[in-house]
Amino acid sequence: MQVAEHDVLVIGAGGAGLRAAIEASAAGVSVGLVTKSLLGKAHTVMAEGGIAAALANVDGRDDWRTHFADTMRGGQYVNNPTMAELHAREAPDRVRELEAWGAVFDRTNDQKILQRNFGGHKYPRLAHVGDRTGLEMIRTLQDHGIHLGIDVHMEWTVTRLIVDGGRVVGAFGYDREKGRFQVFRAAAVVLATGGIGRAYRVTSNSWEYTGDGHALAYEAGAELIDMEYVQFHPTGMVWPPSVRGILVTEGVRGEGGVLRNSEGQRFMFDDIPDLYKGSTAGDPEEGWRYTQGDKEARRPPELLTRDHVARCIVREIKEGRGSPHGGVFLDIAWIKEKLKDSEAHIRRKLPSMYHQFKELAGIDITSEAMEVGPTIHYVMGGVKVDGETQMSRVPGLFAAGECAGGLHGANRLGGNSLSDLLVFGKRAGEHAARFAGANPRGGASGSEDEQVEAATRDALAPLERQDGGGDGVGSYAIQSELQDLMQAKVGIVRSQAELESGLEDVLALKERSRNVSVAGNRAYNPGWHTALDLPNLLLVSEAVARAAALRKESRGAHFREDHTAKDERWGRTTLVVRKGADGEMEIEEEAVTPPREELQQIIEENR
Repeated sequence: MQVAEHDVLVIGAGGAGLRAAIEASAAGVSVGLVTKSLLGKAHTVMAEGGIAAALANVDGRDDWRTHFADTMRGGQYVNNPTMAELHAREAPDRVRELEAWGAVFDRTNDQKILQRNFGGHKYPRLAHVGDRTGLEMIRTLQDHGIHLGIDVHMEWTVTRLIVDGGRVVGAFGYDREKGRFQVFRAAAVVLATGGIGRAYRVTSNSWEYTGDGHALAYEAGAELIDMEYVQFHPTGMVWPPSVRGILVTEGVRGEGGVLRNSEGQRFMFDDIPDLYKGSTAGDPEEGWRYTQGDKEARRPPELLTRDHVARCIVREIKEGRGSPHGGVFLDIAWIKEKLKDSEAHIRRKLPSMYHQFKELAGIDITSEAMEVGPTIHYVMGGVKVDGETQMSRVPGLFAAGECAGGLHGANRLGGNSLSDLLVFGKRAGEHAARFAGANPRGGASGSEDEQVEAATRDALAPLERQDGGGDGVGSYAIQSELQDLMQAKVGIVRSQAELESGLEDVLALKERSRNVSVAGNRAYNPGWHTALDLPNLLLVSEAVARAAALRKESRGAHFREDHTAKDERWGRTTLVVRKGADGEMEIEEEAVTPPREELQQIIEENR
């Protein structure tokens, strides 16, 4: 058994993981960084639109207070207000820091960082690099972090956290290439593993997003919150089938793209929430102005919150006004009527989108409309953490980024994910290093050895069943069935009957998965990797289905066709998921933490 020892172990090498590793290393502790894939392959590179931060470079009226209020409003006021405040206050410094480390942003005429409009944000707030912002973030963080002495373990998957004396003391994992096992001993662990998108059939998420951090934390004794809130990005590719679900950045709409149905109608004007009434309809230019209360806002209805836009698209498709391949049309080419050099403008502002559609779908977005539809993109739910330190209720276990819950509430605003990674990745790394300094690593104990032996047995079990011990069902078949049922029964529009049926199906798959058998050996065996991912996928799917069935209202990304209205009681309630004493999943209602008086006043001023 190989053993690696670090003061702080960071699991996940996306934006949150890299930023945590950088901060912990800067504090003078030894840091190990485990990534399921190759360094640089993090799903963060798929974040295209920009980093939300109130720099006020394009509109001087913007400030952290407005950003905070927008985040709370987008999250339907069930957010953790401490996290929302810290995020809004600290995001500008994190962006400037990234710039100081070498990030190359698009510029205004006076050479400030350029910012664009995005859904749910009152002012142009997203600092961006064309439509490749996430890629630039990862490049910059890697270039900065590579010189800090961080030990990087590439293509390793962690299957279990080791807990001893009531605190996390390390992790157990395997090398995806050869199947070798390794123990990672650490004084503190930071989870930064991303989301759960691979539990669904149509998703923008890459293959690594199997709910690993959520499941690791749950099994170690931490709590999960807000698991019913799963975000469907309104615009994923729908054609050809091989690329269905791949993200079409909100930046297309931020740069003026409009949504139309098969009749050529700009349908988003048909369903503007009361919060945004006062819009003028008709020509796309007129849609840029509408009022929010007594204040003028400069956003088209295509840039309303993602949950709302996604449901409007689903409505058009269900009512027979969809595109030929089951989506709607996203048109950026119309701006040629307004801009003489529109083709060059689109290719400059949206280079990745131009090449993505040109190469994968044979469509020139400078002259043709794209076919798009909703795709699973993000989970607002995650590990319940302290708003300031990012530590879970398990001492020494921290979480940041998408696998941590609280910041986004019922719905995440576009661009808030990248600033979330920077703000709370830094905080997680800082406090993990501080915890490690005060609680140094101990030696191996009998309890640790027992946990490693159990983890080894669990990892080898699918391979040992290949000689008749399994039920004849492979890991791919179970995952495929899970994706179909989650898409159909725990998707964008929900009902009690479908949720209960979906939960029964998940539990049945969970039981069948206990006997999955895999052929071959441990080296180069993706079927084995899938078998080891299944428990995580099934766990997070169960959590989503249970929480969604319990919350009998519609709020943010959670939409119930049998309970379409918001309920005041549920608006004061967070659902907390934990492992019970009998090993079964439990869900408890917990009161939402109200904002302190100063923050409540900011919310009221910006309603």
